[in-house]
Amino acid sequence: MDLEKLLSDRLAPAFAAVAGGPVDPLVRRSPRADFQSDAALALARRLGRPPRDIAAAVLAHAVLDDVGVSAEVSGPGFLNLRVTDGALADLVAGLASDARLGVPPTATPQTVVVDYSAPNVAKEMHVGHLRSTVIGDAAVRLLDWLGHRVVRVNHLGDWGTPFGMLIEHLIDLGEADAAQNLSMGDLDTFYRAARVKFDADEAFQERSRLRVVALQGGDERTRRLWRLLVTQSERYFLTVYDLLDVTLSAADFRGESAYNDLLAGVVDDLDRLGLLLPSGGAGCVFPPGFTGRDGEPLPLIVRKSDGGYGYPATDLAALRQRVGELGATRLLYVVGLPQRQHFAMVFAVAEAAGWLCPPARAEHLGFGSILGTDGRMLRSRAGESVKLVGLLEEAVARATDLARSRNPELDAGTADEIGRAVGIGAIKYADLSVDRTKDYVLDWERMLALDGNTAPYLQYAYARIRSVLRRAGTAVRPDAPIVVAQPAERALAVELLGFAGVVGELERSLEFHQLAGYLHRLATAFNVFYERCPVLRATDELRESRLLLAELTARTLRQGLHLLGIRTLERM
Repeated sequence: MDLEKLLSDRLAPAFAAVAGGPVDPLVRRSPRADFQSDAALALARRLGRPPRDIAAAVLAHAVLDDVGVSAEVSGPGFLNLRVTDGALADLVAGLASDARLGVPPTATPQTVVVDYSAPNVAKEMHVGHLRSTVIGDAAVRLLDWLGHRVVRVNHLGDWGTPFGMLIEHLIDLGEADAAQNLSMGDLDTFYRAARVKFDADEAFQERSRLRVVALQGGDERTRRLWRLLVTQSERYFLTVYDLLDVTLSAADFRGESAYNDLLAGVVDDLDRLGLLLPSGGAGCVFPPGFTGRDGEPLPLIVRKSDGGYGYPATDLAALRQRVGELGATRLLYVVGLPQRQHFAMVFAVAEAAGWLCPPARAEHLGFGSILGTDGRMLRSRAGESVKLVGLLEEAVARATDLARSRNPELDAGTADEIGRAVGIGAIKYADLSVDRTKDYVLDWERMLALDGNTAPYLQYAYARIRSVLRRAGTAVRPDAPIVVAQPAERALAVELLGFAGVVGELERSLEFHQLAGYLHRLATAFNVFYERCPVLRATDELRESRLLLAELTARTLRQGLHLLGIRTLERM
C-alpha cells in the first residue's frame, strides 16, 4: 500500500470541491506528522483566500476517518496528516503476506527496449562506459520486475572506416598471433598499434581504405577477419559484465553492422517523404526547432558527401526496427548528456517520418561524468581514460582488504565473496545514488564507508538484520500481529509502506537516486528502531511483531538493492 497515494486520492476530491477544479494535494512526508499537504498555500493567490481558510475548508470535505487518518491545520496553512497506530499495523501486516512488498505488477505491460553500455570493438571498456552500463542495467531490472517485456540492446561500435585499418593490422600480425593478443584482453594495444601504423605509412593507409571497401562489399575473407575482431572483443566485454555483475549477455550484442542493410531504405524513405535535403553535398534532414550558433537551421546528416552513412542513419534505422519489428512502445537510450541534442534530433526526425508515434515514445536517459577528487574528469596518472576492469578490480581489492582488517579470522573464500559484493556494490551505488544528470566524484573512502549513504551501509544493515533473525532461533511468523506503539516502530512502519510509492514513481522517472535515498532512510529507521526497541529481549507478542518488522525491512532492502544491481550478504 502506497500511503502517499492513498492520502492524495482521499484529499484530491476535497481540494477539487474547494478550488472548483483538479488540484494536486502535494502530499509528502513531514517531520511534524506522518505526512503533510502543502496545496492550500499554493492555492491561496489563485482563490484569493487565506491558506488556513482553504485548508480548513478542505478538511470539511475530506473523508479520512475510514482509513484511520486524522488531520489538522498547522502553521500558515499546512494540513498535517497522522495515521493511527491500528491503521499502520493493518497496512504493514498486509505487506508481510505479499511477496511483492505492496508493489503490484504493471497493469499495462509494454515492450521496452533499453539501449545501454555500447562499447567499441577492438577497444577496451573504460570508466566512461560505467554509468551507461550501471544505469541501463538498473532500468532493465526494475522494468522486468514490474512485468514489462524488456529487450536489452548492447549497440556495439563494430562498423565503419576504422575497421579497414584494424583488419590490415590483423593481417600483418597473422591471424593466430592477433587472436592470441586479442583473447588476452589487450585491445587498446592492438588498436593503438594499428593507428600508429596508419598515421605513419601511406601504403598501409591505402590498403586500409581498400579493405573498408572490401568489408562493405561483403568480401568473404575480409568479413571473416572482421568477425574475428568482433568475436574476441565480445568475449572480453562479457568478462567485464561478469565482474560488474550486470545482466547483459552474448544474446544482447547488436552491432551497428546489423543495421547496415537498412540504411539505404531509411534514406530513400526520408527522400520520398520530402524530408531529405541537400547540404554541402550531403543528404540532411532539418528538424524544426534546432539551430546552430549562427542561428541557421541545424542539419542531421544521414548520408555523407562521400555517399557513406553517418551515425544518425544507423540510429534512425535502429529506432525504426525496434518499433516496427520488436513492437517497442518505450525506447530508452542510456547515453551521456553530451549526446542530448543528437538524440533529440533523431527522435524529431523519426516523428516527422511517422516511425515514432503514439503509443511508442523514445527517451534519452542522459547522465553526467565521473570526476576524480580534483574535480576534473577521472583519468589515469598517464592522463588516459581509466580502464573499467582496473577500476572494478581496485574496488574489489580495497573492499576485500577492509573486510579482512575488520575480521582477521575470515577465510579467504569468504573474504573474497564479501570483497566482491561490497566493492562492486560501492561502485554501483556511488553512481546510482546521485541524480544521473549530475557529475559525481569517485572517492574511495566515502564509497566504501560503513556509515552514510553508501552501499556498504545498506549491505551491513541487511546483514545485521539477518544476524538478528538467526539469533532469534525461531522462524518469523508472517501472520504475527503488528504493534506500532513506540515512535521508532511507527517511523519504521511508515518507511516500509513507502516502498511501493517509490517504485511506482521510479517506473516513470527512472531516477534511481530516489530509490537509493529511500533505502538509506529505511536502513536508518531500522537502526534507530533496533537501538530503541529491544527485539530479542522483548516478550511474546511484542517480540514476534518486532521480528516481523525486522524481516520486512530485510526483504525490502534486499529487493531494493537487487533492483539497483547490488548483492546482499548474509554475513559481513
